[in-house]
Amino acid sequence: MNRAPKELLEGRWPSKRHLDPKLKAYVSKIIDDVKRRGDEALIEFTKRFDGVELEPNKIRVSEGEIEEAYSRVGGEEISAVKLAKERLERLEKLTLERLNLKVEGENLMVYRRVTPIRSVGCYIPGGEASYPSTVMMAVVPARVAGVPRIAICTPPRRDGGIEPLTLVAADICGVSEIYRVGGAQAVAALAYGTETIEPVDKIVGPGNIYVTAAKMLVSVDVPIDMPAGPSEILILADGSADPRIVALDMISQAEHGVGCISILVTTSKGLADRVLEELERTVPSIPRGEIVAEALSRNGLILVCGGMDEAVDFVNQFAPEHLEVMTENPAEIAGRITSAGVILTGDYSPASASDYCLGTNHILPTGGYGHVFSGLSVLNFVKITNIIECSRDGLIEVRDQITTLALAEGLPNHASAVEGRVQLEG
Repeated sequence: MNRAPKELLEGRWPSKRHLDPKLKAYVSKIIDDVKRRGDEALIEFTKRFDGVELEPNKIRVSEGEIEEAYSRVGGEEISAVKLAKERLERLEKLTLERLNLKVEGENLMVYRRVTPIRSVGCYIPGGEASYPSTVMMAVVPARVAGVPRIAICTPPRRDGGIEPLTLVAADICGVSEIYRVGGAQAVAALAYGTETIEPVDKIVGPGNIYVTAAKMLVSVDVPIDMPAGPSEILILADGSADPRIVALDMISQAEHGVGCISILVTTSKGLADRVLEELERTVPSIPRGEIVAEALSRNGLILVCGGMDEAVDFVNQFAPEHLEVMTENPAEIAGRITSAGVILTGDYSPASASDYCLGTNHILPTGGYGHVFSGLSVLNFVKITNIIECSRDGLIEVRDQITTLALAEGLPNHASAVEGRVQLEG
């Protein structure tokens, strides 16, 4: 392998298990300030970080603003949002249906009941950008799960408004409350509440390093979905891959921002050379070319491996957010991947399509957390409770084993609670 910089894996989980001390201290001060001063702190931070003078009664987006947003959004955009929503719902509803299980025997019945959590706060990146797709990815699984209260926080634009399509998407997906607050301060508000924002039971959604750090810090008190930070793609390819397609996918990922990671891992030196040529030829003339060029310069990488076993091993160590497999036998290779947020196989499954309309969620673990976290789904918004009914005969079947284990653990009254029932008249 053309060796990757040593820090590439050292900077990811599980090698990196702690927040940077300076980042932790900085974000902790913001969280503590919001806990102490509530709305006043939100207003101050919004002015400092977003350049927006925010009045207390403007923290929450009004119904009138949402209605007005529809007049500023085209019909094609609304149709696209509805299609993406429907495709997301299809998979999430099927997943939810299969969680309800019943195991029934002659002497025992166990029913697994699924119920939603009470409230969720969704962080949606924003500001001058618009991410209606992230609204859908965060909100639709929660709505399918039946969460009654869904709040979103998103940074305002310089004029104090929220992108109209973001508001429309939130309304279509069934958001209960929308707040024009971003950054670590928004996470703190969702976790601990302010005069305007009631605290939630769980926080989900992607963000920058400050948002991700805030989520990790508040997670001692409020559950979160996962650490989901700057986006990343790893393309695993052999000599059969089209260099133009590979280059376009690396570019599309780099377009997210300078902190995003775009990596090609290949067994073909020829492919590596052709992809590099495509990038050098294409990037100077594309929209957002300066951002793409800087992202590729900082976090772009092409690794040439000695064979597919070595390539697969690196992928599993890296645990990418998006993994594209472009090989002669993509299904077989995908079956060997143990750690990735999402796996896309073949020439017609780009990560950019999965960001929108393929029916899967694009809120995925980054930074190596794909080793232990899954992408966002309806599973993040439900609790599973087992309901058990055992007959006298069923209890008798296991009484001796229960007694043995209870006594081994020094809990004789556990055995007595069973024996007392067995002694009852049948």
